Amino acid sequence: MKNILPVILLSVLVLAGVFSAVSCLPGMQEEVLIQGGVTIGPLTPVQQAGECPTAAPEVFSSRKLMIYDESGQKLVREVYITQIGNSAYGYYAAQVGAGTYTVDINHNGIDHAEGLPKKITVIKDETITIDVKIDTGIR
Repeated sequence: MKNILPVILLSVLVLAGVFSAVSCLPGMQEEVLIQGGVTIGPLTPVQQAGECPTAAPEVFSSRKLMIYDESGQKLVREVYITQIGNSAYGYYAAQVGAGTYTVDINHNGIDHAEGLPKKITVIKDETITIDVKIDTGIR
């Protein structure tokens, strides 16, 4: 039994080295941060400008930011949006490798977002901010 502990420790160290080597392969590094604020609305019919109604948690949990490859066909990241309090405001953050991507939303119902889908090209150690206004289509 005494000899098994060093074998387990050595195995863990070897596996850690393998996983760290895999993450260093070209195209596998997540060295770019894509972040931004999110506004979702209107939340009620005939919502007046300047009104800030309370948003149910499912307003955010049902919507995501989608990051696709350059072609816009292959999903690279599905990014959850974090709600701020009970408001219609939130934020997201995602890491990807350097390259070209298409950023969009998951189009829940008739949702759309001005300026999306958007093609972006990012370089190593860059931080990109894309603020998103999701129009729910509620009128």
